[in-house]
Amino acid sequence: MRFWQSISWAEADQLTEIARFAEEVGFYGVLNSEHLFLTRKTGSDYPYTEDGKMNHALDYDYPDVWVSFAAMAAVTKTLRFSSSVYLLPLRNPIEVAKMAGTAALVSNNRVTIGFGVGWQKEEFDAMGVDFHTRGKRTDEMIEVMNKLWAGGVVSHHGRFFQFDEIEMRPAPTQRVPLYCGGKSMAALRRAATLCDGYMGPGHTLEEVPQLVQTLTQLRREAGRADKPFDIVVPLLPIDMNRGPDDYKRLRDLGVTSTFLPPFDAGGVDRDRTAGLGRRSSLDDKKRMMERFAETLLRRMD
Repeated sequence: MRFWQSISWAEADQLTEIARFAEEVGFYGVLNSEHLFLTRKTGSDYPYTEDGKMNHALDYDYPDVWVSFAAMAAVTKTLRFSSSVYLLPLRNPIEVAKMAGTAALVSNNRVTIGFGVGWQKEEFDAMGVDFHTRGKRTDEMIEVMNKLWAGGVVSHHGRFFQFDEIEMRPAPTQRVPLYCGGKSMAALRRAATLCDGYMGPGHTLEEVPQLVQTLTQLRREAGRADKPFDIVVPLLPIDMNRGPDDYKRLRDLGVTSTFLPPFDAGGVDRDRTAGLGRRSSLDDKKRMMERFAETLLRRMD
């Protein structure tokens, strides 16, 4: 079982020291979340709460994924970095391939793109991207990025993207792994047929057997059952005091990776807080990671 530490909404000026300490105490990697912006009002339903409301205040920080990863990679040697999740279809695939490929090069291939198709229509409207075709756009983006990461001169003529005989340099020495997130059947199918892993938004232990079974079946149907595949599942409900038994069961069910709750695991706009609260010191965060390392990471044999 690989353990990642979620660093969502952590203060940007603490990120490099958080990464350095996460590596020191034994975490496999750190995961950051992403939005270009939040809106004061939205007509879009958030898919992971019963009432459709996003459990974050408007002033939650979302530092740029690739700038953050590069900064943290510069002060670590083995720690890995992923997004959970990057809003892939908001972007142009050439730009994403360039940024992620460069991050892979400077980090010695320690970055992964954990992505989703997005839910907040206002972000797509602001970027001039059609919200309703984001799934099909994502699928084509994956094809384009894989072409560019392979190196050499490539062309592409698809529904959304067209170019002739271009070469992106420098190309990464390895293609950047892609992990698809989401709970819909479309997300599970995309993960199983086009990606290297699945990035879960959170599941209960009772939901995991069906999830793993579905991903396994979809991979088998796609002829990809023999390829490496990472299943990343954080556990719900959030419990800052879970012991190793739940994670051993998660591992036995076929989950290969998990991530631990962010330092502020609640949602101050909805009168729920857990962990350290909205703001916390670097020392407090280190104590939290050390406690996770002692109570979980070192007891998983």
